[in-house]
Amino acid sequence: MTTPPVRPGPETRNRILDAAEELFVEHGLDATSMRMITTKAGVNLAAVNYHFGSKGSLIQEVFQRRLTDLNRARLAALDALERQAGGVPLKPSKVVEGFFGPALEMACDTEHGGRTFMQLLGRTYTEPNAFVRQFLAEEYAEVLDRFLGALYRSLPGVPHEEILWRFHFMMGATSYAIAGTDALQLFAGKFDDADPSRLMPRLMSFLLGGLRAPLADNGHGRQAKGGPKAA
Repeated sequence: MTTPPVRPGPETRNRILDAAEELFVEHGLDATSMRMITTKAGVNLAAVNYHFGSKGSLIQEVFQRRLTDLNRARLAALDALERQAGGVPLKPSKVVEGFFGPALEMACDTEHGGRTFMQLLGRTYTEPNAFVRQFLAEEYAEVLDRFLGALYRSLPGVPHEEILWRFHFMMGATSYAIAGTDALQLFAGKFDDADPSRLMPRLMSFLLGGLRAPLADNGHGRQAKGGPKAA
């Protein structure tokens, strides 16, 4: 009787995902080859093809396995905040904490790959890749619709365009901060305070400060007075 071939199990699948995630952070999506992934994971190409079929599918799985949980946590946080508010618009600071808090918590996870994934996500924001950006747009659609809607309601006197710009700046600051202190060392010298657990309070303070900042010039040569209230 012919013995059926042994199929790679879930441990092999996770090992491939972990290896790919780390290499994508180090080298970027396009520069990371399948050979590099199989070598780091200690598997052959057949195992990768069995589980994922193509590099594109592998990339998608790398993002999806953590991003799905991250966005669920964000929506759960917003749901809880809105229940507590009882129909009253949330304070802008609560909306910001509900969106960025779960991401920063994941970035503090150095034992289960959360920090590595958040570094990858941050790198993806700054390096164009049409395939991944389309995928991320779909993954973020519901989350962004909910959170931006909450910000619009919380800041009725602020133009939506201004809120979008500030949200864009907050996303950029978060991505840069999660990337680590290597960039900071370029102009600050040796910088030892790289404890991920200290990132959240520092960054949240910075993000909320940006949200409360006075509005920019309104386009008619006059500085707008004040900033978003009750942040």
